[in-house]
Amino acid sequence: MNRRALLTGMATTVATTFALGGCLRPEYRTALLDETASTGSIGGAYSLAAGDKLRVIVFGQDNLSNIYAVDGAGRIAMPLIGPVKVAGGSTAQAARAIEARLREGYVREPHVTVEVEVYRPFFILGEVTTSGQYPFVSGMTVETAVAIAAGFGPRAARDYAVLTREGPTGLVSGIVPMTYPVRPGDTIVVKERWF
Repeated sequence: MNRRALLTGMATTVATTFALGGCLRPEYRTALLDETASTGSIGGAYSLAAGDKLRVIVFGQDNLSNIYAVDGAGRIAMPLIGPVKVAGGSTAQAARAIEARLREGYVREPHVTVEVEVYRPFFILGEVTTSGQYPFVSGMTVETAVAIAAGFGPRAARDYAVLTREGPTGLVSGIVPMTYPVRPGDTIVVKERWF
């Protein structure tokens, strides 16, 4: 009889814990992050920033065509023309800025193409096995980022995370589901669960 009462009590405790655990997950708050989609989307108007590596092709000028890293000031340094501001703009805008600088006495009719060779990394912190900075992979979700960081820690909340990204007016944060898309430069924090 004592054993049966103990098992019934444990079952009730487990059921209550799972019921409360569902109540403890905060509501998803993605509205502000969704507004940043136009400024940071892959394939759309991706906004260049420090940490991106760009493949610059100047047609007919092989000595100028190369891969250039965007520095902390948001510029790339090219031979002949020096630093060119590219941060905050798209690859098409970067190509036009380089063409304009080359026209200033270096190349008569420059034709420039700019592509993102390597996207800036993302960061993952909190209750993951190996937190840190990792290379961005196209099509990533928060769940994929956790997998890249060697999985959840033993006390991780496994149904949501806090994601922070650069918006047009500064940093924007939100509570997101594990299926939420990650963009280059995002910081993900996997929180500790209560039970």
